[in-house]
Amino acid sequence: MTNANWFNEKVRPKNLPEKIEIFDTTLRDGEQTPGVSLTADKKLEIARALSDLGVDIIEAGFPIASDGDFKAVKQISKEVSDAKTKICGLARCVKKDMDACINADVDLIHIFIGTSKIHRDYKLKMTKEEILKSAGESIQYCIDHGFRVHFSPEDACRTELDYLLKVCKLAESCGVDYINIPDTVGVMTPAAMRYLIDELNKNLNVKLAVHCHNDFGMAVSNTLAGIEGGATVPHLTINGLGERAGNADLEQVVVACKLLYEIKTNITTEKIYKTSKLVERLTGIRVMPNFPIVGENAFAHESGVHVHGVLARAETYESITPELVGATRKLVIGKLVGIHGVSQKLEELGIDVTKEQVQRITKKVKDLGDMGKKVVEEDLIAIAEDIIGKVSERLAIVKLIDLREHIDLNRKPFAFVSLVYRGKEVVSASDGVGPVDASLNAIRKAIGEEKIVLEEYHLDAITGGSDALADVTIRVGNGEKTVMAQGVHEDVVMASVIAFINGLNRILVK
Repeated sequence: MTNANWFNEKVRPKNLPEKIEIFDTTLRDGEQTPGVSLTADKKLEIARALSDLGVDIIEAGFPIASDGDFKAVKQISKEVSDAKTKICGLARCVKKDMDACINADVDLIHIFIGTSKIHRDYKLKMTKEEILKSAGESIQYCIDHGFRVHFSPEDACRTELDYLLKVCKLAESCGVDYINIPDTVGVMTPAAMRYLIDELNKNLNVKLAVHCHNDFGMAVSNTLAGIEGGATVPHLTINGLGERAGNADLEQVVVACKLLYEIKTNITTEKIYKTSKLVERLTGIRVMPNFPIVGENAFAHESGVHVHGVLARAETYESITPELVGATRKLVIGKLVGIHGVSQKLEELGIDVTKEQVQRITKKVKDLGDMGKKVVEEDLIAIAEDIIGKVSERLAIVKLIDLREHIDLNRKPFAFVSLVYRGKEVVSASDGVGPVDASLNAIRKAIGEEKIVLEEYHLDAITGGSDALADVTIRVGNGEKTVMAQGVHEDVVMASVIAFINGLNRILVK
């Protein structure tokens, strides 16, 4: 159950559509995210994933923008377009733009022209009548060439309502298949969006789309409000990518439609998470950990009370099951964790402990959390093995025999290390930007693990005074596995080396 019983009786709009079409603009508006530039191969890979996800319309790009974008849109049209997924190209009300879409063999053309006063006066320098004429001629040009048309009065939400309706009626009379209402700079509220779409619906007989930007953090809410008003084609992007603060994200809108509104789509929701991760990898734009549906913490629980409830019945603290979107639930081990959470995690890891031992392990985890340390799975294993008295096999992989530091005549630090690595003694030397860097470089060189990267480094003093112990906590990874490790010594360099070797042992254990 996702809503209280009174929702459908008291709040649910009576004119909600039974099913909506998903218009994905990740490859067009999403690519306008600052820092994102996709090659044709990457765009094709994403397009295939979107088709596999069940997207109805993929806006593949802006063909006139560049030769590369034209070729990418044409390739996607050729290889991805089919009976269930249609490919769309963007065009201004300019002949060369529309010709680029036509030559790219798209299934439909998304044409737009600014209609708000600020766009008329400052960007286009056109009168209302000139805009109507340009829009009508452009729509007719596309239709005459045999193409379906998706029309947008750009900046619709800052356009005078009577003029917006006039533009939309013209587009409808010309035979467009869709009219999209863009909240170009994200200024709408849900109440305003629902009212606007409802008003347009009363006066038009054409499919309405909504395109919401997230400048005030309301893109998803405004999109859902538009659907409440009768829109049946939301414009969405994977992970909310888009210009400035982004667009309404597909994950939230689709899942909300399914669970909160009982509106159908063609999306296979179980593929949402993997599609999100693909786009994250190919664009290089990381999803915030607390991002709904696909964030790292979306199905993570740390609080002891919450973990206990979730273990008893997931719905106590979850309105969405992770399986619905192809994700997994995580019980996070931190200072708020309770005995139930630690016990469950240890059981998953195949570690048998007594009640007294799990209490000690839980206390150690909480103590580390109070010190600001992040406890990951590898650390929990190490804590448990220490408390139950098991000698970890990983300790035999890398052992330090000797470390010597040297500063040459040019004041450049060098380090010489002697190690036991997989039962054999190895030695190496290396320089670095400082003694710690030189020492870690020498260790990497000695064991032939150059890919191991120091991702995070934190230094604390355990005790006060000039004889304080150095407590170094690091995070290291090799591209496949990332672990946290700790080292304590009166010498900062040695503490760093101890932490690094502890991390190596945790990474290298199979």
